[in-house]
Amino acid sequence: MDQIEHKYIDVRGLKLHIAELGTGPSVVVFLHGFPEIWYSWRHQMVAVANAGFRALVPDFRGYGLSQLPPEPEKASFKDLLEDLLAILDFFSVPKAFLIGKDFGAFPANLFAVIFPERVSGVVTMGVPYIPAGSSSLFKQLPEGFYILRWQEPGRAEADFGRLDVKTVVRNIYILFSGSELPIAGEDQEIMDLVDPSSPLPPWFTEEDLAVYATLYEKSGFRTALQVPYRTLREDLSLTDDPRVKKPALLIMGGKDYFLKVPGMEDYVRSGKVKDLVPDLEITFLPEGTHFVQEQFPDQVNQLITTFLRKHTC
Repeated sequence: MDQIEHKYIDVRGLKLHIAELGTGPSVVVFLHGFPEIWYSWRHQMVAVANAGFRALVPDFRGYGLSQLPPEPEKASFKDLLEDLLAILDFFSVPKAFLIGKDFGAFPANLFAVIFPERVSGVVTMGVPYIPAGSSSLFKQLPEGFYILRWQEPGRAEADFGRLDVKTVVRNIYILFSGSELPIAGEDQEIMDLVDPSSPLPPWFTEEDLAVYATLYEKSGFRTALQVPYRTLREDLSLTDDPRVKKPALLIMGGKDYFLKVPGMEDYVRSGKVKDLVPDLEITFLPEGTHFVQEQFPDQVNQLITTFLRKHTC
């Protein structure tokens, strides 16, 4: 961890933070989810660097150590795609492997669709490929589900605002590490679903929590609530063919709550997802939940490095 370098680069008018490790000729770009930041990939950065690859891990705009956009409520998934292209150009990387977790899987897959010549392969975790803004899967969410609650302007802000930032991050990690969908009752908010006495997941320490809390105290949640939650239905039909035509690996926890989104488990286990990602391997970690890369880093690192070596020219 001490060897990780931290840089700030100018990207489309903002200073974005990039964590970097390794000097190999092949580059791996990691894209985090929510409430994650660059630190969420700490175990994987070390593993791919030791395997001879170069890891680049940005904090998305408005997240972590990256600058907040002047109008967070106008941030979009398209921004993430354009930022990623600018990052590759800044580091003179002609082609990279993309690894995305949670909503970071969206830009990883979409970038491979739009700029296939810049992508060697794609690894995603927690969320299968779902073309943004076009899937019926996100039209079947149960009432009170956290995504629906957080899409409502002001609602999450009021919910989060009752608690300090550290408690909000703690609660989200506890909720998202469960195997049940986070659904609030009519007289509840999402933060009410966590008993204050609930412990952190055993693989997530108080020291880890402190890192996240410190950075969210800096960035706040304005951009994070906009992207992904309030832009999930954004129209990103930027090409006629939505298929990912690169080698791909999907890693899912067998106990990931996201599999209980209506239609999601069938979409993955039946192989329907391969209609959109023809060259896709799917691996389940039976005891894994939504944060498999932090929960089972050794297993995930082995899967990633095997995939990278297999598809490195």
